[in-house]
Amino acid sequence: MNQITLTRPDDWHIHLRDGPYLKQTVADASRVFGRVLAMPNLDPPVINSLIAGQYRDKIMPFARTQFYPLFALYLTEKTTPQDIERTKIDSDFIPAYKLYPAGATTNSKFGVNSIEKMYPIFESMEANDLVLCVHGEVTDSDIDVFDREKYFIDGVLSRIIEEFPGLRIVLEHITTEDAVNFVKSTSRNVAATITAHHLLYNRNALLEGGLNPLYFCLPVLKRDIHQRALIDAATSGDPKFFLGTDSAPHPRHEKEKICGCAAGCYTAHAAIELYAEVFDKFEAITMLEGFASHFGADFYRFPRNKDTITLEKINWEVQKEIKFGNDQLVPIKAGETLNWRIKSKQ
Repeated sequence: MNQITLTRPDDWHIHLRDGPYLKQTVADASRVFGRVLAMPNLDPPVINSLIAGQYRDKIMPFARTQFYPLFALYLTEKTTPQDIERTKIDSDFIPAYKLYPAGATTNSKFGVNSIEKMYPIFESMEANDLVLCVHGEVTDSDIDVFDREKYFIDGVLSRIIEEFPGLRIVLEHITTEDAVNFVKSTSRNVAATITAHHLLYNRNALLEGGLNPLYFCLPVLKRDIHQRALIDAATSGDPKFFLGTDSAPHPRHEKEKICGCAAGCYTAHAAIELYAEVFDKFEAITMLEGFASHFGADFYRFPRNKDTITLEKINWEVQKEIKFGNDQLVPIKAGETLNWRIKSKQ
């Protein structure tokens, strides 16, 4: 197959950042996606509908027409059940809240230290039918970094699901076979997003031949058996798994720090093309539409997009650097050849 037409896809987990970076991130995201779920871990974070609305106003001048940014608000230990109720009433572009364990990833210092203290919030979210998006890692320093997702699932997430069976939950950017199996075993209220970079790479890309910061992300890349489990899940047609790029832009000088390099991979420049590479490689290109265009919208209870995009199988070279505000950004697959691209409309 050398061409495929898809219902326009959505990205259910993306970082657009703010300020001078928005021009590039929004242009890249809106090129392909009908909707994106923008993450709230700015500094200061997006904690209520007023701030989200202001953020939306900054985004829209850089977007194509018929692009609809949605927002997950940042859960903090100061969030109240009344905040949840007001969000449900006040806004139709905030379908979710995001749970960051404090210290787990970029700008997570505002996050949650005690999950149990959040139980009244989860109860209100369940009652108001808002989705809980979860960065699923523990942050205990004595837990191996490669095991932190499993420990979170076993010790934290499983208890939340047991206490709040009606709460819709998305385990974000899953990285392990353990996460795949767990999501499969739960009710239809639990789903997961999978990134392009976790499908494309395993920890060899990060560590083999010397540390390559381009591939440093959180949760960190895992070994090949976990990568294969993610590929199997994404290409399976199981509606519990859908597209969330976790595209996270950082300027080159932050990614290449000797110590404390920024965590995140930028994939928005070629997101659907990168997914197509994987699906085609594993002879599952016909399964891409469900994963990219249908299952996420269905889970979040939005209508599927009505327009389409067409991908064609033709070689093209990814730019080596992207202008990123006043800085430069190195994207995933920089300088390499991809085999799929969006077909230009004539």
